[in-house]
Amino acid sequence: MHPPSALAALPARMKAMVTVGQGGYEQLVYRDVPVPMLQTGEVLLQVLAAGINNTDINTRLGWYGATTNSPNHAAEIDTQKVDVAAPEVPLGWNGATPFPLIQGADCCGRVVLLAPGLDEATHPDPGLKLGQRVLVRSCMRVQGFASMDTRWLGTDFDGAFAEYVKVPASEVFAVNSAWSDVELASLPCAWGTAENMLHRAGVAAGEQVWVTGASGGVGSAAVQLAKRRGAHVTALTSRDKRDAVAALGADMVLCREEGAAALTGQAPADVIVDNVAGPGFATLLKALRRGGRYVSSGAIAGADVALDMRDFYLKDLTLIGCTAWDEPVFRNLVGYVERNEIRPLVAGSFALKDMARAQQAFLEKRHTGNLVLVP
Repeated sequence: MHPPSALAALPARMKAMVTVGQGGYEQLVYRDVPVPMLQTGEVLLQVLAAGINNTDINTRLGWYGATTNSPNHAAEIDTQKVDVAAPEVPLGWNGATPFPLIQGADCCGRVVLLAPGLDEATHPDPGLKLGQRVLVRSCMRVQGFASMDTRWLGTDFDGAFAEYVKVPASEVFAVNSAWSDVELASLPCAWGTAENMLHRAGVAAGEQVWVTGASGGVGSAAVQLAKRRGAHVTALTSRDKRDAVAALGADMVLCREEGAAALTGQAPADVIVDNVAGPGFATLLKALRRGGRYVSSGAIAGADVALDMRDFYLKDLTLIGCTAWDEPVFRNLVGYVERNEIRPLVAGSFALKDMARAQQAFLEKRHTGNLVLVP
C-alpha cells in the first residue's frame, strides 16, 4: 500500500484507456480508474508517453489465438471487425488475456513513488531517483534469465495507456538523454525486440543482413541497430517508403513491388531479420547463404508459411524464434541512447483519449517508425 504521506500527494483516480474485451474499437473505453496501489518491490510511475505496437491491436483482436492464417489485423482499417476466427477464451501471448486490461507495452515515465522497503540505495539501478525519467523493460523474465517464462507490460498486467502505471522495480531503467518523452516512448518494445533478434542471431561487423518490413517500428530499429554493429544492411520495404528507409542508413533498399526476382538476384544474406513472414517466407530462405540464420519475432503478413525442408537442411540454416528478451538487451539499448549511437524515429503522436484514431493511422501503414500516445 502507499504510505500515508504519499496518499495526499497522489490522486486517488486517473484517466486510462481500458480494453474491455476482444473485438473492434468499441472495446477501447477511456475512463476513470483507481491509481494503482504498490505491492512489495514495485515502483509507481507517472506516464509521460506510451508507444503503440502491433501487439496492442493483435491482443484486442484475439490474433494470437486465431485458427486462421489471416495477416494480423489486416481487415480492421475499414471494417473495425475481427478478421480472424477467434477462440472462445481470448488469448494473448501467455494464455488468457486478463480483460478488462490497460494495454501499453512502451512506457517513458517519471518515478513518483517507491514501495515500502524499497529505496534509492536498494534499487537494482543505482541511477534511479524519485523524479527520475525512466524507461520500462516491456519483456520481463519473471523466473530469471535461465527461464523463458515472460510477463509483458500491457499484455499480462496493466500497462502504460494511463496517467500512472506500477511496475516491478527490477524493470525500471534510468535514462539520461536529451531525447523527448515521446522519442523515448517509441523505443522499448520495437527497439528491444529488434536488438534481441540481432543479439540472438549474433550479427557481426561485415555481415550481410536483410531486414524485411523496414519502415515499421521493429524493422526501422533493426536497420539502425544492424548498422551500429557494422553490418551491411539490405532493407525491404514498399516503393513509396524507399527514400525514408534509405535515410535510416540502409546500404541497399529493395522494394517488394519488384517481386522475388529482385531478392534472389542479390548477394546471399548471412542473416535475415523478418517480422513479415507470410507468402514471402520461402523466397527469403532461398536468399540465405549456406550456414545463414533466419530470425523472427512476428508474422505481419500471415502466420502460416511454406517451408521447403531441402532449403533448410541442405543449406545448414538456423531458424531463430525470438520473444523473450535476453538479459543484456535492454540495458544495452539504454546505453545506445545515452551515447547517441542511434536516433529516434517518431512518425507522430496522439492524445491518449484518441487511441482509436491512432490505431487506425497505425494500421494504414503510411508512416515510417513509431506512433506514440501522450496522457
